[in-house]
Amino acid sequence: MALDNTAFSSCPESLSLPVPEKGEEPVEEAPKDALPSDVQNASEELVTTETAPPTEPPSNNKMSFQAKMAAREAQANQPMKKVQGGGQEWSKFGWARNRRKRQRYVEKNGRCNVQHGNMRETYRYLTDIFTTLVDLNWRCSLFVFVMAYAVTWLFFGAIWYLIAYCRGDLDHLEDAAWTPCVNNVNGFISAFLFSIETETTIGYGYRVITDQCPVGTMLLLLQAILGSMVNAFMVGCMFVKISQPNKRAETLVFSRNAVISLRDDKLCLMFRVGDLRSSHIVGANMRAKLIKSKQTQEGEFIPLDQTDISVGFETGDDRLFLVSPLVISHEIDVRSPFWDMSHAQLEKEDFEIVVILEGMVEATGMTCQARSSYLAEELLWGHRFSPMMLLADGFFDVDYGAFHHTFEVDTPSCSARELALAAARLDAHLYWSISSRLDEEKWEDPNVTEQTVKSTDSESIRERDGPTFTVGGVTNTQDQSVVGEQNGSVATDQSESEA
Repeated sequence: MALDNTAFSSCPESLSLPVPEKGEEPVEEAPKDALPSDVQNASEELVTTETAPPTEPPSNNKMSFQAKMAAREAQANQPMKKVQGGGQEWSKFGWARNRRKRQRYVEKNGRCNVQHGNMRETYRYLTDIFTTLVDLNWRCSLFVFVMAYAVTWLFFGAIWYLIAYCRGDLDHLEDAAWTPCVNNVNGFISAFLFSIETETTIGYGYRVITDQCPVGTMLLLLQAILGSMVNAFMVGCMFVKISQPNKRAETLVFSRNAVISLRDDKLCLMFRVGDLRSSHIVGANMRAKLIKSKQTQEGEFIPLDQTDISVGFETGDDRLFLVSPLVISHEIDVRSPFWDMSHAQLEKEDFEIVVILEGMVEATGMTCQARSSYLAEELLWGHRFSPMMLLADGFFDVDYGAFHHTFEVDTPSCSARELALAAARLDAHLYWSISSRLDEEKWEDPNVTEQTVKSTDSESIRERDGPTFTVGGVTNTQDQSVVGEQNGSVATDQSESEA
């Protein structure tokens, strides 16, 4: 919980407080008023390291719910000692405070951190049983694969045994004149083996069906048809599961951090993407989404609002030729959600940027999608990616050891809006300074300007035909339209001579 800096305005900077360990009650410090005056003066210069012995925390079983909540709130409000470590913020007085860790919407490996619960219409999964089996994990898929074959073999083996038992074939095993339904079926094990041979079309030749059993002939046809369907269904599921392009996304890598720096005098949000395989992604396309909670003007709270981040859709830069690692850039302009975000505000923001790379696998022709995300603390302000491509003897050498490396560059800490306003003020200042300088030159030497205007008027007079006359340095003709055109040309020539 964040600490109020005003509460520690009178505390010395060298004073450090003990950090309560997990599961322990915070240690109360001895009051300063109880110490002698000389000890009080010394405590302001030295770091206090001695603390009171910890007290025995009360049992949670004997505490009421209100008492537990009060204890948690009191423990959360205890001051923390200045220690180094991730996940902590520092106040201007040097006091450390815990920073709430944001829950990722999409993990760095691309897995969506979303679980569906309280789904009552589970029958919908059975309407698309093929996709349901493909989406199962490998352990469940292998279990279903084995059980599908084992159940069908046992089911038809039991039917073959029942036919032999009902016809009396098991009672005439030693009778050579008796014609059984299936030769050499003398028990359930032999009937189960005959079921396996029939469904898998092995056909050893030892156990065969005879023409004296029409029921067995119909059962044989039914098992052959159902066996082919089971083979097609289960082999198809395993083939689709094996050939899924999810593993292809493992070789599509994103940079560990995203950076914000100037590119062509404009603030840009950039991240790097690369393909580790020599087989390329055909038609690679990049997208980015901003995941951030917001509240509408009507008071509606949207917990995970998705805002599109342009990475070159208007110019076609989102379509990539991913042969070597590329730096994807998002220009922070008026339409960008980061238009008003500065460096100081970035440290206080709580959002997530999800980047999505889609394309077709060249080897299989299936669509592949790779995902990653960046939290607000994973954005490095004032950094740029290190170059990783070198020109070798006859080819370009890509050093993936520098894929995640960045280096600091000079970048203004203001927002893109403030940067654009500063540039506009600078342009306006230059414009007015040039205009005022021209006006000063005009008033300093008016004779030169007047002579230039007169010479320009005389040249324009000679170029035109018809009766003309000059009054006050301005050329006039009998036609009013010509007068306007000449006056315009004189003004234009005068401004050009002044420049």
